[in-house]
Amino acid sequence: MTTHLDFLAGRLDAVTDVPGIRVGHTTDRRRGTGCTVILCDGAQVAAVDARGGAPGTRETDVLAGPNLVRTCHAVVFCGGSVFGLDAASGVTRYLADAGIGFETTAGIAPIVPAAVLFDRGLGKAAAPDADAGYRAAKRAKGGQVERGTAGAGTGATVAKLLGDEHCLKGGIGTASITGPRGLVVGAIVATNPVGMVFDPDSGLPLAGARSEQPGCFVPLPEALERRTAEMDAVGENTTLVFVATNATLEHARVQRLAYQAHNGLARSIFPAHTLADGDIVFAAAMGEAETRPHDTLALAAMVTRAVERAVVDSVRSASGLHGVPSESEWRAGPP
Repeated sequence: MTTHLDFLAGRLDAVTDVPGIRVGHTTDRRRGTGCTVILCDGAQVAAVDARGGAPGTRETDVLAGPNLVRTCHAVVFCGGSVFGLDAASGVTRYLADAGIGFETTAGIAPIVPAAVLFDRGLGKAAAPDADAGYRAAKRAKGGQVERGTAGAGTGATVAKLLGDEHCLKGGIGTASITGPRGLVVGAIVATNPVGMVFDPDSGLPLAGARSEQPGCFVPLPEALERRTAEMDAVGENTTLVFVATNATLEHARVQRLAYQAHNGLARSIFPAHTLADGDIVFAAAMGEAETRPHDTLALAAMVTRAVERAVVDSVRSASGLHGVPSESEWRAGPP
């Protein structure tokens, strides 16, 4: 199906189409959790923007415009809620061992912002630790990216408006877009929202609260009406996003790309940015391609499109786990 929003995808249709970006996972299916490491050593500028009401983060203030550093060497997506932030310590240790980081009088200091999602309702309420982060960083590579029920998306679920017993499986997804004069934008997301996931091209629901009829979803207005106090799992949802471009941009424009990336969430998840979600976007400019002032608009459109396609990819690539079916398994109905 073609749409008026069609862009040309990158060669791999993955965030690793942006030169300098490498991705690695640690996946623990038995315990239903994991972490994803995005190595971006060489990034000229990085920024962050949190729009959800329940973010769980580490070392994000360093990316703010008025501050000294404003870049990073890696970004970590962690399962396990606040306990999963320990994974970032392992990534910091890996980078220091590899000699990657800022030079200080006391040695190398890697900058590793991280954010978590809540997956403790699936599996054994576990969390990735520092060793898991170290292994994921060691596995990080360019090329194809494992998608679906992997890394920080291992325990991710979507469409939790009627509680966990009605949800579907979320996961890790990625996409890339190519633009004028060789500009490239890539996105990787870990999708774990309370809201429904929609296909922006058709406007049809991709993943909603499971109804009593196999293969069908509860309509959104009905799901909202049926909600009870027991279903208000405040802070137990989040979609984590990392976007990168090969463009050369100043910090204010990279910050603007982080803002624009949230449009991709709003076009593919409804409702998004709720009080119960910790939605956050990290953005990095690798500084390899020259840009012109008017490229800002093209990059904004490319980022939005890459994010919404990555969200769709995360749900379509997922496989069921611990009794939670994937979108494709649910639509197929009973075996």
